[in-house]
Amino acid sequence: MNLIPEFQFHRVFVEPWTTELGSHGLMALVTFLVGATCGLIGNFLILRRMALVGDAMSHSVLPGIAVAFLITGSRGVGAMVLGAIVAAWATHGLIEVISRHSRLKQDAAIGIAFSTLFAVGVVLIALFADKVDLDQDCVLNGELPMIPLEPAVRLGNLTLGPPALLRLVAVLLGSLLLLVAFYKELLLSSFDPGLASCLGIRVRWIHHGLMLWLSMVVVASFEAVGAILVIALLILPGATASLLTDRMVPRLLWSVAHAALSSVSGMHLSVALDCSPAGAAVVAGAGWFGVAWIFSPTEGLLPRWLQRRNNKEGKGDSMSGPMGEVDSGHPSSELSENI
Repeated sequence: MNLIPEFQFHRVFVEPWTTELGSHGLMALVTFLVGATCGLIGNFLILRRMALVGDAMSHSVLPGIAVAFLITGSRGVGAMVLGAIVAAWATHGLIEVISRHSRLKQDAAIGIAFSTLFAVGVVLIALFADKVDLDQDCVLNGELPMIPLEPAVRLGNLTLGPPALLRLVAVLLGSLLLLVAFYKELLLSSFDPGLASCLGIRVRWIHHGLMLWLSMVVVASFEAVGAILVIALLILPGATASLLTDRMVPRLLWSVAHAALSSVSGMHLSVALDCSPAGAAVVAGAGWFGVAWIFSPTEGLLPRWLQRRNNKEGKGDSMSGPMGEVDSGHPSSELSENI
């Protein structure tokens, strides 16, 4: 029994861009849209040390759509999205209440909120399995392979694409508009809330608006990649970008680049291993994070190791002179930088 399928170059790297472009290319595009949208907001979550809030909201999607179905009796997109948004916003409120009115820190509040609400969703589906016609596997792992099979939306003679693709495009465009409109407020309130408040920025309003934005992104993304994998796409692009630059605008651009690389390489990985496209995209994204972690010019493990080795060699050379004086070949600026 072979655990890894036999590698075929043509099947892995050629067919997805030729005969299978209609399906694999569309899945890669959807994955990129999810990764780019999650990556943009994920940068601000990482700056605020709130990355796991996205995890809590993604898990609360399950009870939200279950309750929405029980109330409306419909699996329509409107009811499901509304239920998921309400559940995500309730999760944020529960985290705020626990952390503000108890001695528990925010990380403990997040753990309580997401585990409780996720368990509520599982119990609801188990109790009302005959009424709740929901596919748990699709909710948790996404239905990315099914998106190319959806009937395309047409506008006259123009074919726009599957509804899930159009929703993700709309959310990404909306995210870009919000980012441009409130960039200064988001940046200042993320780095220094005290300074932002002194400048007249309503920090609490910005925080709640960010959480509402996050809930919209999570709800729009879970259909494609599932509730569990959303958290990886919220963290990996921003975490990778933070290793490559300290400036915010380049960091946002690097996040989008990470989403593009992860979607394409994840597609090829899923074809090679015959596995979940969403899971393969996350594995590929983690691989690109590893590359940045090792080779980043400023934060990479390899450049830092080489710098430490050069420093040790430099100290050894400087001590080789008479009376242990510093060798004149080392400028004072480099010594102060090393210190």
